[in-house]
Amino acid sequence: MIGMTQDDPTLDIDIVVPCYNEQDTLAAHVRRLHTFCRTSLHHSWRITIADNASTDDTARIAEDLAAMLPDVRAVHLPEKGRGRALKAVWSASPATVLVYVDEDLSTDLAALEPLVAPLLSGHSDVAIGTRLAESARVVRGGKREFISRSYNLLLRTTMGVSFSDAQCGFKAITRQAAEHVLPLCEDDAWFFDTELLVLAEHAGLRIHEVPVDWVDDVNSSVHIASTATEDLKGMWRVSRGIASGRVPVAEVYEAIGRRPFTPPHVGILGQVLRFGSIGVLSTVAFALLYALFRPAIGAQTADFLALLVTAIGNTALNRRFTFGVRGRAGAGRHHVQGLVVFGIAWAITSGSLVVLHATAPGASHGAEIVVLTAANLVATGVRFVLFKAWVFRTRRRPELIRPGTTPAADASTAATEPIAVDEQTGERAA
Repeated sequence: MIGMTQDDPTLDIDIVVPCYNEQDTLAAHVRRLHTFCRTSLHHSWRITIADNASTDDTARIAEDLAAMLPDVRAVHLPEKGRGRALKAVWSASPATVLVYVDEDLSTDLAALEPLVAPLLSGHSDVAIGTRLAESARVVRGGKREFISRSYNLLLRTTMGVSFSDAQCGFKAITRQAAEHVLPLCEDDAWFFDTELLVLAEHAGLRIHEVPVDWVDDVNSSVHIASTATEDLKGMWRVSRGIASGRVPVAEVYEAIGRRPFTPPHVGILGQVLRFGSIGVLSTVAFALLYALFRPAIGAQTADFLALLVTAIGNTALNRRFTFGVRGRAGAGRHHVQGLVVFGIAWAITSGSLVVLHATAPGASHGAEIVVLTAANLVATGVRFVLFKAWVFRTRRRPELIRPGTTPAADASTAATEPIAVDEQTGERAA
């Protein structure tokens, strides 16, 4: 790594421009950014060109710009990856607020001051430009618009986040927040943006959104299909990390999270998707276990044991991953209730075997597996309903009425809405 120094402890804003093979446009875009900062920003600033392993003339152009323009520097990293470049430069920067903008400057720079203002004032921890707000003005093709909206909808429904646009290349974070969140970000490429925001929101940090004017770069080198695939893999990895506790977002909340904080709520669609994923794994595991047990102990006993084993694992995974219940409080009760649900599911699957053997006495083991798998899918749907409505339900505590008052009188001096509280943990529900 060349040229990275911490030379100005009073620096307000460090604007990082990650670039890879941008020799045709880098000079013009950095000059445009420099002119804007010099004439429009009201805080101390610098521009950092983060060249990540370019193979064309980008590195030389970056060095020339740093030599000619005041408050511009060039950093060269030996490996490719936007996330890798941002983590490296941000981690070494002394600035109070760390910014990045896409090299193509698709976002109107007039949004830069509104982006950094709430971070410099201490109001927010992270700020993002959004192209999906009603007041944003965006020029891009229908295909990219559809993909962007679909991706962000998937994020909100499956990962319990509320920010509207994860992918806009126009973001900022305070140095304090970056010191805590950046070490948790594992992605070094395009998914870095999403991972940073998901972890920040789950850690209770405040994310400020700025509607932007944005014009699509028709020469963009982003490969949509491969990027989408990596994004989906990243979503699965981060979801598992948060659900399992491997990613310690709770520690970030304890250190700098904003209180009071209600953990992000996963909506019904997100719960269905998560439950369905676990259900598929449980169904496959059930079929494999049944095939293993059947020759030795018979159909009904094999069905019972295979369903029991998968039911215990299913309850544990859904408790943490689908319904967001953490800690040991209530775990024993949940598993007891889960076994009741298991009994109902077993009745459905064993009943399907009874019907099969009654209608086709000579049915093969393969036919039994097909029928049981179908019945297990039905049982999975029943399990979801029972898990949500009974095992992991939330209850509302009745409104407390102070002695000597009537409900109406008490309502005039206190909140009238009952508080949704998780039955098992006692925490306020989302």
